[in-house]
Amino acid sequence: MRLACSQPSWSRACRPIVAREPAPGDGADARTFDLIVVGAGSGNALVGPEFAHWSVALIDDGERFGGTSLNAASIPSKMFVHVADVAAAAEAGSRLGLSASVDPVDWARVRDRIFARTDAVSDAGLLFRQATSPNVTVFRETFGFEDQHTLMSASGVRLRADRIVVAAGSRPRPLLAAYDPDPAILDSDEVMRIESLPESLVIVGGGPVAVEFAHVFSSFGVDVTIVTRSERLLRGLDVAVSERFTASAAQRWRLLTEELVEAIDRVGDHLAVTLESGTQLETEIVLVAQGRIPNTDTLGAAAAGFDLYSDGRLVVDSRQRMLSRGAPVPGLYALGDISSATKLKHVANHEARVVAHNILHPDAPIGGEPGPVPHAIFTRPQIAHFGLTEADALADGIDAVAVTQDYRHTAYGWATEDETGFCTLVVDRDTGELLGAHIIGPEASILIQPLVLAASFGMSVRGLARGQYWPHPAASEVVENALLKAEEAL
Repeated sequence: MRLACSQPSWSRACRPIVAREPAPGDGADARTFDLIVVGAGSGNALVGPEFAHWSVALIDDGERFGGTSLNAASIPSKMFVHVADVAAAAEAGSRLGLSASVDPVDWARVRDRIFARTDAVSDAGLLFRQATSPNVTVFRETFGFEDQHTLMSASGVRLRADRIVVAAGSRPRPLLAAYDPDPAILDSDEVMRIESLPESLVIVGGGPVAVEFAHVFSSFGVDVTIVTRSERLLRGLDVAVSERFTASAAQRWRLLTEELVEAIDRVGDHLAVTLESGTQLETEIVLVAQGRIPNTDTLGAAAAGFDLYSDGRLVVDSRQRMLSRGAPVPGLYALGDISSATKLKHVANHEARVVAHNILHPDAPIGGEPGPVPHAIFTRPQIAHFGLTEADALADGIDAVAVTQDYRHTAYGWATEDETGFCTLVVDRDTGELLGAHIIGPEASILIQPLVLAASFGMSVRGLARGQYWPHPAASEVVENALLKAEEAL
């Protein structure tokens, strides 16, 4: 069947949609539990020894047990990224006086090493719950809400509990184009398990997932083309970071900006990708990497009366309680991609700890975030950031100062011959506190952490650089020098 996708209703700006009153259910013939957890990623993690005397229903309808991060997202993808980093470093050796090259990549060996590890963890997790957690009953099928405390599966199993945690995650956003289903049109959950490397790959999207996989496959020798509707890659980031990365990416991959995919057709052994401009691309595989959408629709969350944002996420309060008609529903919580705008595993893990505490200690609830949320993009060059950009601060009327330190002006930058990387800090001019940090360059995901620490605990940049030792000549000197610049600018 030819698919003709249209823009989903939740693609508009995220705003709460207040639920209608749900039709009540009586829960008759339902199996009753003390706690139901929907999703076995971070949701599974919250069911610790403290719940040993609770009867728990754990629902996971994924192809493999354990959630998206373990099986199809951050963990295996970053394991691929590490291999790509090694390959890319070898190819770049000529700038350092080395003659190095990468033999044809043994894709099967790379892939199987990675999934042998993650699949073993998945299997062990399922075995642990089924064989050594007598209070936990695992259900391996899809459930939806019949009413706000009752879930029912397609096979007719009905579960009921006063306390329910929804951690059902998200799935890749589908391609809004006309095409026939084809095994060579893949999403980010599927592409890592392909049988062999293609000669060519068209990636549709310009966000973190797209640029991470572009790095992986191009480093493995695949001819990569990126098609993005924006004028530059990673458009949501600090403008200077986005522009610098886009310029660097254009040297590594064929980059087509301000373009939309209109149709994909099978032509013999290849796919013909037709763009809105009329341009046609020939490729072996198309990777759709346009972000993710929450699984609230598969749960029937709207019909059950839960409030949703316009992008489909469940609305929760600061204590992770699910809302209906603007008010918390007693005993119901949500966490992770199903409710969080950031869709990051470290955020989901924090939220799981909050939910576990609040279920166990309803008279002493906790909530809120421990500090700014760090984001890391594992492409080449690596990117990490948190908080406000200079433009954000100005738009919010904050008197802020922004400073930038290039990698190339540090000894580490000399060693790596880095001409791209920099660290930008956005600082409140009055208090000296960090409002945001934006790093592009080697080890950015590590270098961001001392800045996250400072911002989380409200430290001023005044004295922060000179109040401690910094190893020399390490990559961290780019952060040290940026802090010194910020202090001088105040």
